[in-house]
Amino acid sequence: MARLPRLIIPAQPHYLIQRGINGQAVFQDAADYLAFLGWLRTAAKTFKVAVHAYVLTPDQLHLLASPADANALGQMMQWLGRYYVPYFNQKYGRSGTLWQGRYKTSVIDPENYLLACSRYLEYVPVAAALAARPLDYPWSSYAHHAGVRPDPIITDHPLYWALGNTPFDREAAYLRLTEQALADEQAQTLERAVLKGWPLGSEQFKKALELRMKRQVLPAKRGRPFKIAPPEAAQ
Repeated sequence: MARLPRLIIPAQPHYLIQRGINGQAVFQDAADYLAFLGWLRTAAKTFKVAVHAYVLTPDQLHLLASPADANALGQMMQWLGRYYVPYFNQKYGRSGTLWQGRYKTSVIDPENYLLACSRYLEYVPVAAALAARPLDYPWSSYAHHAGVRPDPIITDHPLYWALGNTPFDREAAYLRLTEQALADEQAQTLERAVLKGWPLGSEQFKKALELRMKRQVLPAKRGRPFKIAPPEAAQ
């Protein structure tokens, strides 16, 4: 099946995953994480991408972000690669690509999925047995959302602000949301959409995207349509 063109919608949140080639580590010590986060902050500001949540694990990057235009997300990721890959290669005496192909992304229906995506993303270190709790893991946006440590990379989405009238109210509401991980079915739906490049949202959201973009946003069903009704349907 032919791959659909990547779907990027300006001012709409997108979930993005980029993994190390062959599952290899792309961050090996604290200096690597800090270097990448410094470049991420600069790139997000330069290319006008609002980063709502993130996590870096040893072998991958997850982002929840809204680009200002259709090119901003790709430009930001290209810029990050141009700076981080040479840094990593020189430091560890390697050459060649660092990432496993193109980054994967899914445009998100914010009303139904934005906070779920943020919860899923920040729970990744726990699911990977890198930390006992999201707050124990230093390389994510969880501490910002929990009110423990402001993060200059983060631009809070309006739906996060809608959780409460004060910072304390928002943080408390977010903590309640994140007390439990997403159900397995929800997590699998999210991950499948991102890795396949499909939009994540209701059927109404997907149909609205197709009308807005004047293009297919989900793969066509397998097989050719019947030119005439099959015998059993023609009764």
